[in-house]
Amino acid sequence: MQRILVPTTGQVESHIERRFPQVALWRAVISAGFACLCFASAASAQTNIAPRPRDRAEATEVVRDLRKIVTPNGIEEAKMLRIGGIDQYVTIRGRDRRNPVLLVLHGGPGYVETPMSWWYAHEWEEYFTVVEWDQRGAGRTYLDNDPKVVAPTMTPQRFNDDVDEMVQRLRKDLGKSKIFVIGHSWGSYLGEALAQRHPEWLYAYIGVGQAANVPESERRGWAFAMAAATAAHNEEAITELRAIAPYPKTPSPFKEMAVMHRWVDYYGGVMAYRHDQEDESHAGRLSPDYTDAQAPHIYDGNEFSELHLLSFVSTLDLSKHLDFKCPILMFEGRFDRTVNSDVAHEWFENIRAPQKRFVWFEHSAHEPMSEEPGKFTQSLINYARPLAEAAGDVAPE
Repeated sequence: MQRILVPTTGQVESHIERRFPQVALWRAVISAGFACLCFASAASAQTNIAPRPRDRAEATEVVRDLRKIVTPNGIEEAKMLRIGGIDQYVTIRGRDRRNPVLLVLHGGPGYVETPMSWWYAHEWEEYFTVVEWDQRGAGRTYLDNDPKVVAPTMTPQRFNDDVDEMVQRLRKDLGKSKIFVIGHSWGSYLGEALAQRHPEWLYAYIGVGQAANVPESERRGWAFAMAAATAAHNEEAITELRAIAPYPKTPSPFKEMAVMHRWVDYYGGVMAYRHDQEDESHAGRLSPDYTDAQAPHIYDGNEFSELHLLSFVSTLDLSKHLDFKCPILMFEGRFDRTVNSDVAHEWFENIRAPQKRFVWFEHSAHEPMSEEPGKFTQSLINYARPLAEAAGDVAPE
C-alpha cells in the first residue's frame, strides 16, 4: 500500500505565505491585536474596576437616556399639577404630540404604575401621548403632600372629581377634544365611572383587570385558591383559607382580604406562572421618575390608600351599569383571579355601547401590560388608535 505523506500545519502555512505575502501581513496584524486584547484584559482585571452601571443613579441614567424623547415634535414632561387642591405628579410622554392622548388610571388603591411605565409603555409612546398619574395618596403625590391634610379627602367622590379635573386639564393643555383612558384594577372603577359621566370626552374607555362585581370576584378567588392549595397539599394555605371562611364578608376585613390574595397571588392569579408580582414591582427600582431618596418609598402610599378606600372597593358592584355612550374595550388576562376576568367577561357580554371589543391575553393574569407587552401594544394599535384616526387625531405616518 502506498504511504501517504501529510504535510504539517507549519509546512502548509509557510508555503501559503511564500505564495501570498499579504497573508503573512494579516497574520501579524491579528497576532498583534490579540496580544493587545490580552494585555488590556489583564490590565482591566488588575484594576478590579466594576463594570458600569455601578449603582442606581447610573442605572437610571441609562434608562433615562434610552427613553429620552428626541423627535422634533415629541413631548416629554414630568411635573406636579394642581388637581383637587393638592399637587399631583404626572408624566406626559410621546414621540409626536399630534397623536391621541392616553391617560392611565393606576390600580391599588395606591399601587402606582408610573415606576413600571419605562418598561411596559415605551412602545405606546410611538402611537399615543401617554400620561401616567400618581393619584391622590399614591407614589410621588403621596410623598410630596402632608398625609394628615390629604386623609380627609380620600373618598371615592374626590377621586372621581380628580379624574374630571385631570381629563379637562389634559384636553385643554394638549389641544384635544377627546382622549383614551385606561383603567386598571382600582383605576377601572374610576375609568368606568368617567365613561358613564362624560362619554363625550372619550374616544374609548379601556378596562384592564376590570372590577365588575367585586364580592363575586372575591368569592371565586377564594374558591380558586382553596382548589389550588388542596391539589398541591399545601396545608398552610388550606388552614389559612379555612380560617376566613365563609368568604367574603361584606365588607371584608382587610386581614381576611390579605390572606385570600396572598394565596391567589401565590398560585398565579396576579401574574401568570409566577408566585407574586414582585418582579414587576422591582422595575420601579430603575425608574428615572423617582430620585434615589424617593425610590425606597414609592409604595408608601399603598397602605395609606387602602386604609381609606379598600372597604368601599370590597363592596363594589357594577352589575347594573350596562349602558355606555362611548366605545368600550377590555383587555383581560385569562388567569386573572385578583380581579376575576371571568366575572369581567360576563359583565362585558351584557353591556351596551356604540362599539365594544373584548381581548383575552392567554398568558397573563392581572398585569397583561407587563406580562404580554407586545400583544398589549398591538391591541392598542389595532383596536383603540383607529377610533382617533377616524377623527383625524393621529400623526401622519
